[in-house]
Amino acid sequence: MTDRTRLDGRVALISGAARGMGEATARLMVSRGASVVLGDILPEVKEVATSLGDKAVAVTLDVTDPQSWRDAVDAGEKAFGKIDILVNNAGILLIEALENTSDDIYDRVNGVNARGCFLGMREVHPALKRAGGGAIVNLSSVEGLGGNRFLIAYSGSKFSVRGMTKAAAIELASDGIRVNSVHPGGIDTPMVRHFVPDEADRQKGIGRQVAMRRTGKAEEVAEAVTFLASDAASYITGAELAVDGGATATSGFKH
Repeated sequence: MTDRTRLDGRVALISGAARGMGEATARLMVSRGASVVLGDILPEVKEVATSLGDKAVAVTLDVTDPQSWRDAVDAGEKAFGKIDILVNNAGILLIEALENTSDDIYDRVNGVNARGCFLGMREVHPALKRAGGGAIVNLSSVEGLGGNRFLIAYSGSKFSVRGMTKAAAIELASDGIRVNSVHPGGIDTPMVRHFVPDEADRQKGIGRQVAMRRTGKAEEVAEAVTFLASDAASYITGAELAVDGGATATSGFKH
């Protein structure tokens, strides 16, 4: 029986691929047979690509810049002949109370998280069409399913990703392109570690709030992303998949 989760012959462009969920997704996709174009503004992305061998290339990708996206597409098509998977993973998190959320904070968060996702879909869409169709997976968040204090800019940006995903799914279906969103929550990544450096504090502060009583791993998110990019999800589009240990299953009353 054919394993429909395999990605043999596919080429994926992944933003924010230097670390965390983007790196984990790149590694998993290569293990499933894909070639990958790793985009990031962090120079470490080159080391990740090198470690993956000839099935990976690294590009400097500023997701807020349309030309940077076009250059990434060009590099991918030159290296591998096509692009048929886009993973909009790049994101930033800034925590601030509403009254202290400056224009700069709001614009920075939404510039990367929302505008970056929009530009990725717009600029990579022609390449996906040239490839005969494909899949887009947008990384939203549990904060794109429900809000939380001190996260007005972040939550707004992730709700935007969720909404754009559904609109694009409807529009791009005729091109053979599926578009879905993944909503991680409580994942142990460098972004989360920046705000909660101590592992014990992460497990206690984040892990205890979810049904599974632990933080998630980047590799667990990568599995969801890779599934949605594969033929195993061939009749799934416009959907949202939470990878959150049960965080969004609650009514809000903690036990």
